[in-house]
Amino acid sequence: MSAAFTAHLQGASITYDKFHVVKVINDAVDHVRRSEQKERPELKKTRYLWLKNRDTLNKDQQAQLAGLSSRKLKTARAMHIREAFQDFYDQPIETAEVYLKKWHFWATHSRLPPIIKAARTVKRRWDGILRWFQSGIANGLLEGINSLVQAAKAKARGYRSTRNLCAMIYLIAGKLELKLPT
Repeated sequence: MSAAFTAHLQGASITYDKFHVVKVINDAVDHVRRSEQKERPELKKTRYLWLKNRDTLNKDQQAQLAGLSSRKLKTARAMHIREAFQDFYDQPIETAEVYLKKWHFWATHSRLPPIIKAARTVKRRWDGILRWFQSGIANGLLEGINSLVQAAKAKARGYRSTRNLCAMIYLIAGKLELKLPT
């Protein structure tokens, strides 16, 4: 969070939502796959096999992933580390920190530089990641509203005043019911 926000939010605690933390790990898995596919051509066009959750894969994709996973690929190791991290969010609050410590040890000793880098990012954000168990906050709704506001700004090519922009935001995101007089 930038200094501009923290200056106005004294005493606020930062929480990192699941989506953005898992995205860091997914990016690391994809980086491992990209670097490994230079030596292993069978990894070409398999990006989403490694990044999607197993239960969302169809039967053909599951069979292809099983065949690739049995070849002792670095990408398969990275995917297992990602899946273990996702299991972190299913832990009870009492054991979450212990689970995260074990995961962090595994990730930092994986000999996969992108995974090690992602694990260090998790370590830097440790308290905010654990705070998710208390707050349960996710900012997907805010990002969706922000997307609508940004689209309105682009469509209008700017507003004459901040007041007009605020009015447009209320009209777009406020779900106001405007009825014509009859």
